[in-house]
Amino acid sequence: MSKLYTLKFKPILKSIVWGGEKIAKYKNISTNIHNIGESWEISGLEGNESIVTNGEYAGESINSLVSKFKEDLVGKAVYNKTGDQFPLLIKFIDAHSDLSIQVHPNDEMAKSKHKGAKGKTEMWYVMDSDKDAHIFAGFKENLNKDSYVKRVEDKSISSAIQRYNVKNGDVFFLPAGTVHTICAGCFIVEIQQSSDITYRIYDYGRLGFDGKERELHTDLAKEAIDFTIHNDYKKEYSPISNKLNTLIDCPYFTSSLLELDKEFTQDLSQIDSFEILICLESEAIIQERGKEDIHIKQGETVLIPACCQAINIQPKGKVKLISCIIR
Repeated sequence: MSKLYTLKFKPILKSIVWGGEKIAKYKNISTNIHNIGESWEISGLEGNESIVTNGEYAGESINSLVSKFKEDLVGKAVYNKTGDQFPLLIKFIDAHSDLSIQVHPNDEMAKSKHKGAKGKTEMWYVMDSDKDAHIFAGFKENLNKDSYVKRVEDKSISSAIQRYNVKNGDVFFLPAGTVHTICAGCFIVEIQQSSDITYRIYDYGRLGFDGKERELHTDLAKEAIDFTIHNDYKKEYSPISNKLNTLIDCPYFTSSLLELDKEFTQDLSQIDSFEILICLESEAIIQERGKEDIHIKQGETVLIPACCQAINIQPKGKVKLISCIIR
């Protein structure tokens, strides 16, 4: 039996000009960090590697464990494709004010422009939202590179992007190349490729913590944008209790919603992947045969290694989780 077990990590809190106070309250943590816009729950990005907090490997980074255990941790196909860097980045995001209008490159552009980096396809699950909260995703007008630049210059770019009012439980899928922004009052979970490449298109003339306007990346964004008009960024689903409800199934990850009010056993023997569980509400006990029970509560995220054959989840009350694997 492998020495690997379900792993917990120390969150990486990010102070950002548009951040607020919801993350610390939601996770019930004390911190002297202000304007927390993001909590990186699991990350293998260089300089921002998650550190294990439980068991024998406490204090080790996630990438060191990937390097040590390889397919036992992430799965054979995943390791063959992504090597020693953990392939996903999991975040909580608190938009106290609007994020910049932005876009992320695809794998091909990221690799050529950023020394082999990955692109950024992502999904959002809305955990909480203020009245009239909304997001923008994808163009609603036929633009090309030239008309896009004009829209940026005359500060009318937002009027060319589709607006979606949001409510708790909404799900959005944003392939790389999608122009988008999260607006004030949205509190979300983001699941994405392991990438931190963002091209800012418009930032409202906002000043950073240094008192200067934040850098824009108009030309890079122009090359990254998919100008095709799509109307399916919001994904509809009808959740059923006590079963996995698929939210997003794409080449980079498969995410599912799991709402439990009774014991749930999950067979993982045929899944060539790790599993991430993000606890959105309440708490539960995760049991694996021969291993120590793991307690997961609201605001926590755990990583179940690929070598695990099955888990048993015992909810305390009604627990809401997001599961994420790579097929």
